[in-house]
Amino acid sequence: MFDGLPRPGSIDAVVFDIGGVLLDWNPRYLYRRLFDDEGEMERFLAEVCTMEWHAAHDRGVPFSRSSAELAAAHPEHAELIAAWGARSEEMVAGELTEVVALLAALKRAGVPCYALTNMEAETFPLRRDRYGFFGWFDGVVVSAYERIAKPDPEIFVRLLGRFGLCAQRTVLIDDSAANVEAARGVGMQAVQFRSAAQLRAWLTAAGLLAGERGGDGAVRPS
Repeated sequence: MFDGLPRPGSIDAVVFDIGGVLLDWNPRYLYRRLFDDEGEMERFLAEVCTMEWHAAHDRGVPFSRSSAELAAAHPEHAELIAAWGARSEEMVAGELTEVVALLAALKRAGVPCYALTNMEAETFPLRRDRYGFFGWFDGVVVSAYERIAKPDPEIFVRLLGRFGLCAQRTVLIDDSAANVEAARGVGMQAVQFRSAAQLRAWLTAAGLLAGERGGDGAVRPS
């Protein structure tokens, strides 16, 4: 289940993906409220509001433009298409609390932490204000503002250069195999996220989890 255990002391900085690692994001959380039939919802997501269509949002295309274009091709689904942008926050079920606790432990231990996220320009400010852990990062790179998205190698190069990070001593934590391979391609270490337990074991092996605990046992950033 591991992507190869690291050598202790080999990591200077940790880079987190957001959706699927720190936030539980899935369009189905929204569209189950809009469809009575699960099969019809799955067909809609496979044939109309697809992940390929959504990828343009991560590269900075606004919801208004993409939704209008898609609705012109599928006028019978115009309201459902518009909901993707208008009700985007209903796609987020909340924090993945065990992983947020690991981020807090890293900050407690003084480990520099960054975020590299494929996220829309419209939704990033909403989520940054909604979830306090965004304020713990030493820096954030958002794909929509860069006009490029993972797994394009250029976005990893920008992250490293912007924050003065050494690729070989920086690890990416991401749930996408393609993103993990792209990070490794520019010289970074990378772990494909599968569970909080897996990630905790990897970070422990790297010697990074040395945070203090509060009186209630919770790990918090300083």
